[in-house]
Amino acid sequence: MLEDDTKLTKRGDTHTYNIAIDGPAGAGKSTIAKKIAARLGFIYVDTGAMYRAMALYFLRNQIDPSDQAKIEEACKDVEITIAYKDGEQIVTLNGENVNGFLRTEEVGNMASTSSVYPFVRLKLVELQRALAKRENVVMDGREIGTYVLPEADLKIFLTASVQKRAGRRWAELKAKGIEEDISEIEKDIRERDHRDMTRTFAPLKQAEDAIYLDSSDLTIDEVIDKIMEYYNKIQNREVGKD
Repeated sequence: MLEDDTKLTKRGDTHTYNIAIDGPAGAGKSTIAKKIAARLGFIYVDTGAMYRAMALYFLRNQIDPSDQAKIEEACKDVEITIAYKDGEQIVTLNGENVNGFLRTEEVGNMASTSSVYPFVRLKLVELQRALAKRENVVMDGREIGTYVLPEADLKIFLTASVQKRAGRRWAELKAKGIEEDISEIEKDIRERDHRDMTRTFAPLKQAEDAIYLDSSDLTIDEVIDKIMEYYNKIQNREVGKD
């Protein structure tokens, strides 16, 4: 199966194949994107890890997160990329494997604070686009198909009802022993959707050429199967052009 799915991943000698999966919070984008990437042998671009690597650089250089000028200047000196070695995702910061430093509370807080600056987002978009030019990738987020990779070969807008997304989140928390009011989870999701869709910079919206996929009543495997169907249809059309 894997051989059949991947044999047409390049058109010509230099073309890389890019899959963009966008959608609201809680739609299952990351889970689906990782599994699609594994199925195809593509790189899953963990954009969140890239933000954390950027934050790590700021911390190591003792840059105050409120100092916009220094953060903007520091962005020029950062090179971040993602690769896979022996099945493990390796995030490199200026050539160093920084996997072991990215999941601390300090890095997470810096990532959350610094990511609000447009120039930080623009720098990471530049790096993400460069990676997509070098490698076959699956990338998920809220503005991948519309802004980061507008020329992606396959674009999916993955969504689900607020109720379904809240239910999934509630189940995840319960499995971890955390009790939450599902109505509060629904409220948080609605508020986050509103923020994502109304923000000025690269808001969440479906790209005109993206395939709308509602996962409300689908299992993870069913969603993956549907995306693989779309992928193979596009590949077959490309073969017909040769």
